Amino acid sequence: MSKNLKIGLFGFGVVGQGLLDIIQSQNLNLEIIKIAIKDPRKTRTLSKELFTTNRDEILDNTEINTVVELINDADAAYEIVTKALKSGKNVVSANKKMIATHLKELVDLQKQYGTSLLYEGAVCGSIPIIRNLEEYYDNELFHALSGIFNGSSNYILSKIFNENQSYGSALKEAQDLGFAETDPILDVGGYDPKYKLAIATAHAYGLFINPDHILNIGIQNLSQYDINYAKEKNFKIKLVPTARKVNTKQIVTYVLPKLVAKDDFLYNVENEYNAVTVQAAFADKQFFFGKGAGGHPTGAAVLSDIAALRYDYRYEYKKYHQENGVSHTENILLEIYLRYADEDLISLLEFDNISERYSASSYKYVIGTVKLENLIKNRDLLLDEAVFIAYTGRQIYKEEKISTSTFAEAEAV
Repeated sequence: MSKNLKIGLFGFGVVGQGLLDIIQSQNLNLEIIKIAIKDPRKTRTLSKELFTTNRDEILDNTEINTVVELINDADAAYEIVTKALKSGKNVVSANKKMIATHLKELVDLQKQYGTSLLYEGAVCGSIPIIRNLEEYYDNELFHALSGIFNGSSNYILSKIFNENQSYGSALKEAQDLGFAETDPILDVGGYDPKYKLAIATAHAYGLFINPDHILNIGIQNLSQYDINYAKEKNFKIKLVPTARKVNTKQIVTYVLPKLVAKDDFLYNVENEYNAVTVQAAFADKQFFFGKGAGGHPTGAAVLSDIAALRYDYRYEYKKYHQENGVSHTENILLEIYLRYADEDLISLLEFDNISERYSASSYKYVIGTVKLENLIKNRDLLLDEAVFIAYTGRQIYKEEKISTSTFAEAEAV
């Protein structure tokens, strides 16, 4: 039976208003009782009585059985979500940083209090990837997950490679259009896709990873030299988060710019669009594509979760509860393109092999294989503005007993 949902909404920004637009266009068995906001002085199109600046008017209201959390502040979101779950209220959230940082605790709270937390809108906007990982791939031998998880950085890269704009010009245009913040580092630095990757990895493999343990290198140091190199080789550069099985018990994760060839699904994903590529043993490779941000696309994902709660839906976290013993590893080699200025960096990274090298007074680069753990160890040096790194797409396993077929899969995605 469909439950009658009485909703308390936190946040009435772009996504909150987008959600309201969709709700008002549908005949659904739900009602928004109260909306918590920060600034009561803003002009609203709805009745003033609907709004409050006191979160407890929602959290302590016994009439409200569902909380929808759509605010930017991860710490405040954590307090709201945990109190709501402990109060017996089901929750829908789109706060990827909060969820990624506290996911294990949030899963335990749901079990303890018999409540449900859904968060499809936190990962890739309108693309229903979490529900698919939970339901469609729940019994699959899952190999790999990667894609474009951030619309802001993808918009910038699209303008650079399709319209020959400079990085600075493309960034300013993204900011003017509202795709990028005044301080865009969360997007272009790879932090936003890292949080999304951590959440997706929990559902793909049953493995909860602290986002701080995932390497993220962004596109903020991209120069014309790097752009020219990619174009000469017929590549585009995309910012790509990846989670992949090394063997039956180990998973590797990272967020890096990638040199994407024309035969890659991601090559034609442009502007603010997101995409997810998954690979499994029996379903093989599949591709999800859609808008990754915006009021209506993300609002649609949030509404999908709200609608699911009408029928008492909850994530089962089957792979986690199976206790399959998978762990996180850094024991692989990645082939990278590295632009650098200081020769000491080459020594510090301890390249396993260098296949290509160029050196001039203004521009130096190498193509070679390096341990992921060495990239992590020297991450601060890789963030220097004189350095840019991009993954070439070749991942080489350090495990001795890896099968030929698995190695082929590693190079294919």
